[in-house]
Amino acid sequence: MKNDVMNYALEAGNPYLLGAYAPIFEEIVAKDLKVIGEIPKDIYGVYVRNGPNQRFAPEGHYHWFDGDGMLHAVQFENGKATYRNRWIRTKNFLEEEAAGHSMWQGLMGRFLKNTQSEWNRGVPLKDTANTAVAFHNGQLLAGWYMCGDLYAIDPISLETLGAEDFNGTLNAKSMAHVKVDEQANEMMFFDYELTEPYIAYGVVNGTGTVKHFTKVDIPGPRVPHDMAITQNYSILMDLPLIYDQEIMVKKGRALPVFRRDLPSRFGILPRFGAGNQVRWFEANPCYIYHTINAWESGDEIIMDCCINPEPAPQKRLKPGATAMDKLNAYLRVEAHLHRYHFNLKTGETKEYQLDDRKTEFPLMNSRYLGRESKFAYNQHFDLSEKLRFDGLVKYNTHDQSAQIHWYGEGRFGSESPFVPRIGATEEDDGYVVSFVTDERNGQSEVVILDAKQVDQEPLARVLLPQRVPLGFHACWVDGDRIFA
Repeated sequence: MKNDVMNYALEAGNPYLLGAYAPIFEEIVAKDLKVIGEIPKDIYGVYVRNGPNQRFAPEGHYHWFDGDGMLHAVQFENGKATYRNRWIRTKNFLEEEAAGHSMWQGLMGRFLKNTQSEWNRGVPLKDTANTAVAFHNGQLLAGWYMCGDLYAIDPISLETLGAEDFNGTLNAKSMAHVKVDEQANEMMFFDYELTEPYIAYGVVNGTGTVKHFTKVDIPGPRVPHDMAITQNYSILMDLPLIYDQEIMVKKGRALPVFRRDLPSRFGILPRFGAGNQVRWFEANPCYIYHTINAWESGDEIIMDCCINPEPAPQKRLKPGATAMDKLNAYLRVEAHLHRYHFNLKTGETKEYQLDDRKTEFPLMNSRYLGRESKFAYNQHFDLSEKLRFDGLVKYNTHDQSAQIHWYGEGRFGSESPFVPRIGATEEDDGYVVSFVTDERNGQSEVVILDAKQVDQEPLARVLLPQRVPLGFHACWVDGDRIFA
């Protein structure tokens, strides 16, 4: 298995299966990890990160997004740390495990070859649940970037409990980026289909039941990646990056097309509103991978996010581009910090750039989600070769200042959640944690930073017993929430 994947990677020269991206094949538990410095004793909970970890040699051209989902977690308690990692055992993962080989062509492959298994939500791709992870109602939920099943995961053992149907009340799929209002103990989600002109939206209550579900009509099929919430509203997106349906059907390939002639549209509806209650606000064309936060301020809703003004990768390609050229172009995300104001009284939109640095994969103090906040913790892109995070930028959006922590030469980080200090009363009173992998020697660690001074040296470096491949999204779960 390991040799098959590595042989494929070397023969194809695919950088997203080599070095810091190379998959690992051991699932382990390691306790009492070695620490450089000292883990603060007021850190109590679990840091979990999702990401791609290809198990079998791929079929066709491998795209980084294709890899099987694997969770890596470090549990902190009383100044000690325990590391675990486990594959997410999705339906498609188990099918391939039984077959002993890959069964799906990936994002850069030929979809028409994916006829041996049922397509996922009309999408001819393997549902890997490899994209994001959140915590609600006592369990982790791992999801996929094209709308798939949400897989329930035990937050301590990382055991896959199965596809979550919320007590039999879920009659849809879900985008990976669900939004959990910790104060209301409610989770918002959305769903779409590549062949249907709607966005579905729902709310799961604190007992794990879909309390509200509706569909919002849009002009045609869309592929939104994220959403935002306030205390009383949810914000859905109709963005002008569209998959060419004719090419997908006739040629069996995915081709995203950026329609600069169309506006970006933001649909705001009450948290428990029907689809026909949505109000649309127009803005300049762009694509948004990830929001940070949104909140209500008088007649306005303010939303902070990262926008990509030029999201169509084929624009950068020269004639004769290789598969690797196409992959690198697809992953060159040149996003920046941006703010929108949506005036519920006048229907007007105001937008402006907050910073010109290339940053993305933002997180914030999750206790403030949907309420006014001013701090965001974004990953800084190293775009010289491949998509890697070479630093962490802490933004203060009130005074538009920033602090930067550079991971160091040859060292690349992961999406970095905020960890509130026990008894914290201020938004940034706590820590920021990140998996960091050294590409030069293959060693990984978790760095713990003082959230008030992220530009300083780490308070602690927790050394890990195996390499953590570079990956996608992460979350922090307070111990009190796990054992409530």
